[in-house]
Amino acid sequence: MSVPNENLLRKLEEIDQQFEALQAELLDPEILADHNKVRTRSVRRAAMEPIVEGFRGWTKTRGEIEDLEQMLETETDDDLRNMAREELPQLQQQAEDLLEQLQQKLVMADDETVGSLILEIRSGVGGDEAALFAGDLLDMYRRFAGARKWAIEDLEFNAGEQGGCRNAVISISGEGAWASLGYEGGTHQVKRVPATETQGRVHTSTATVAVLPEPEDVEVDLDPDDVKEMITTATGPGGQNVNKVSTAVHLIHQPTGLEVRMQDTKSQAQNRQKAWQLLRARLWERQRAEAEAERAEARNKMIGSGNRAEKIRTYRYKDNLVVDHRVGSSFNLSETTGGNLQPLVDELIELDTAKRLAAL
Repeated sequence: MSVPNENLLRKLEEIDQQFEALQAELLDPEILADHNKVRTRSVRRAAMEPIVEGFRGWTKTRGEIEDLEQMLETETDDDLRNMAREELPQLQQQAEDLLEQLQQKLVMADDETVGSLILEIRSGVGGDEAALFAGDLLDMYRRFAGARKWAIEDLEFNAGEQGGCRNAVISISGEGAWASLGYEGGTHQVKRVPATETQGRVHTSTATVAVLPEPEDVEVDLDPDDVKEMITTATGPGGQNVNKVSTAVHLIHQPTGLEVRMQDTKSQAQNRQKAWQLLRARLWERQRAEAEAERAEARNKMIGSGNRAEKIRTYRYKDNLVVDHRVGSSFNLSETTGGNLQPLVDELIELDTAKRLAAL
């Protein structure tokens, strides 16, 4: 029987302790009074639970193995010794299998604990057709989130002249949302005959997707005094209220130059809340990227890194296929754009898990 990795066991013990602490927090009246705290802690607890259950099962099995080994050393009854010899290999194999499963769950544990994300879609090369494609991607993610019963909140939407969108920002919340959609960051390419094409020629257009894990407030190094806030009238179409009432919120994080403008609703308070929400997520992502750049180079090459220059997927309408270039597999286009992203997500998770395990 192989010797367990000490770092792995130490990490599993830490998660067990964190799980117990979360259990206690979810019984705390102060926590229970704040639905956001309840949601984030519930998501983290749900992500940890299978790991904790597996670790406790492994600990119990290890205890049974030690009892049998002790029996073989001290027991004089032949029948009991024979029974121990028969049971010991089965339990040792069971412990090995449990530890292997735990290792795979552990490398994805951090992703599972992120309960919400912000997804940004921007039309790229291809003019009106790129905007239509960006709109199709937005619809695809909405359908997938809807099928998974995740909550969706619109933060920003700028329509294309012929339909679709020039850019859109949505927040998606729910168990497993980041673990599933964190791989969508990058350049998406479509090959199809646009609705505006009169001669039947296939065009190639692109849209970029950025996926930002949405952190809890306490996780972000953000000093409100570093943020310049301006309230202005909104711009663009939308009726009399848009250009007469100051409801648009413009935030500038002065140390980094990050800017957020929000005019999605007629309520200044709602626009302010959404603007700060988006600023926190973008700043968190920037801080995370800077920290990761200082760590192992291999970590930065992980799939799902969100590098916008990287073409991750091609949607070929003529063949009714979606090709993901990271896993090298094809999927039914109609089903995928209809919201059935799960087969594709499963392959990406499998590839990512294998890479992370190899890096341990």
